[in-house]
Amino acid sequence: MRTSIIAGLLIIIAFPTSAQLVQGLVVRVADGDTITVEVGPKRRVTIRLQGIDAPERTMPYSQISRSHLSDLVLNKVVAFNPEKVDRHGRTVAVVRTSDGTDVCLPQIKAGLAWHFKRYENEQSAEERATYAAAEVIARAARYGLWREQIPVPPWEFREQRRVAPAVNS
Repeated sequence: MRTSIIAGLLIIIAFPTSAQLVQGLVVRVADGDTITVEVGPKRRVTIRLQGIDAPERTMPYSQISRSHLSDLVLNKVVAFNPEKVDRHGRTVAVVRTSDGTDVCLPQIKAGLAWHFKRYENEQSAEERATYAAAEVIARAARYGLWREQIPVPPWEFREQRRVAPAVNS
């Protein structure tokens, strides 16, 4: 927890206002909703993409989601406005490519991420509507993870892992 607080303070110091646009090179894609951006010499920011939740590493479609996001952003310059820092010390932000594309939308449209409605109040009304519509279309077309009989959202998967009883040997 102390590390998260320190990381959060460093982000606040590094990015004094949320109106400040930051650009950098994407040097790592951890999963379908987390990237690392180099914003200066030896200065990297881990970003949790705002508004989506992608499959966890051991879930179906996790690697496909990560690969799809990599194709969109890895080794490319992106821009973002740091909105907040999550409990894991990651900057939460909408990330856009050089042509202005919000990288979350292709993830949702391909059926490789959910619109994370738990935090939709942190989105603009336009983003909320666009993300929700993109998910409805992906579901109806059965793209990506929507091919599954009953796709388990990552937040439910994480909760199941937290409360699962220990197996006795």
